Amino acid sequence: MSPAAASAQPSDPMLAGRRLRQGQAHRIVFANEKGGTGKSTTAVHVAVALSYLGARVAAIDLDPRQRTTHRYIENRLTTLEKRGLTLPTPDCEVFRGETTGDLIAMIRRMEATCDFLIIDNPGRDDPFARIAVEHADTLVTPMNDSFVDFDLIGQVDAETFKVRKLSFFAELIWEARLRRSRMTIEQQRPEMDWIVVRNRTGHVEARNQARLHKALNEMSKRVGFRVTQGLSERVIYRELFPSGLTLLDKGHLGELGTSHLVARQELRALVKTLSLPAFNPEQGELEIA
Repeated sequence: MSPAAASAQPSDPMLAGRRLRQGQAHRIVFANEKGGTGKSTTAVHVAVALSYLGARVAAIDLDPRQRTTHRYIENRLTTLEKRGLTLPTPDCEVFRGETTGDLIAMIRRMEATCDFLIIDNPGRDDPFARIAVEHADTLVTPMNDSFVDFDLIGQVDAETFKVRKLSFFAELIWEARLRRSRMTIEQQRPEMDWIVVRNRTGHVEARNQARLHKALNEMSKRVGFRVTQGLSERVIYRELFPSGLTLLDKGHLGELGTSHLVARQELRALVKTLSLPAFNPEQGELEIA
């Protein structure tokens, strides 16, 4: 356990009261078939946040071509070596298998030694992405705060902005949930919790934001997902990638402004909203003051 985690206080309000079953990792899958939504950035920050809590975290990058999550962790390890630092860091592997069976085997192998297994899906639809979604305990779909991104989930009327019908991604998740119901019974896993995360909300026109909020709430009742605020549009997220550092690595980022402190609180709120299970009796509170 890292020094940061060891010195934390017990009883963390960021994690739900339920606890992980013995030997069972909680699978968090980040999925959106549209690129540019901050999916990998959100996945890495959540993974590091859980690592700071003292959890054993592993990640699978399902995009062997771009491998953004894996590159982020690689950059982090390089920075830590150069600076002689020890900071909480999740394990990460790139999936390079050829069959869905290979992916299932990889999931089972990696989750045997961790509390949380994070899977970063590629920004496309393929058999591996579908298997990952089906195996999700918590499914996180980051989206930009616009109707361009909302169209992935549902189509709206051009005049009233009322939802007309589900789009292909929402239908895919619906089907995945039906298939997963058997897994819930046989493997005693929790029901899938689907959360749509509204990222990059910093420069959205207020009227459009209100319409989008209404459409998302209407869709959430139809399909059964929760909606929460994610990470605002901030240059620092792009600047941190080469070093692999995150907003949680205070003391190693130089001078940070007020907006960066607000960003830490956004991340804290996001992790809390995910309502993840506690992983041990002495988990600590994520310190991002």
